[in-house]
Amino acid sequence: MNQKAQLRLLILSVLERQPEHGYAIAQAIKTRSAGVLGAKEGNLYPALHLLEKDGLLSSTEVNAGGRTRREYRLTEAGHRELGRARSEWHTQVQAVQSVLAGGHT
Repeated sequence: MNQKAQLRLLILSVLERQPEHGYAIAQAIKTRSAGVLGAKEGNLYPALHLLEKDGLLSSTEVNAGGRTRREYRLTEAGHRELGRARSEWHTQVQAVQSVLAGGHT
């Protein structure tokens, strides 16, 4: 899984629980990964826009403390894609673990 696909998976995973705005998504990725993973603004927002264009996310503008923010949420297609991407990720993790452990020859 390349970095773009990994970021897509992380975004979809964060939004599975509840809608969030971009900064909150980036913070959730950082917090959930204990600081190991991050989502830089230059990568995050283009990924969010592409996910929305692909029909996996929808967005609305919401007022929060006098500021207008764009809040993203998963669509039904986004939920399905999250399931597919998680399955692909688990398959890849198992394959890497097999190689690291010496696996079948």
